[in-house]
Amino acid sequence: MEPDRKQSHESQAEDFARAARQQRTSLIAEFWDFLKHNKKWWLLPILFFLLGIGLLIALAGTGAAPFIYPLF
Repeated sequence: MEPDRKQSHESQAEDFARAARQQRTSLIAEFWDFLKHNKKWWLLPILFFLLGIGLLIALAGTGAAPFIYPLF
């Protein structure tokens, strides 16, 4: 193997090992990094809408149901 290719392979292996030792981030942190680095801010309203609908569905089976049904 060529010397510079061997060094490149070793540095990639070291980078991989360093990344493997790092602490895992949460799903929310991963999603925030995705939004920040890829400039996908248009996903936030969709996410809030889905969370709101999920919250309404979850509350529909509780004592709060009589207060939610008049909204529809």
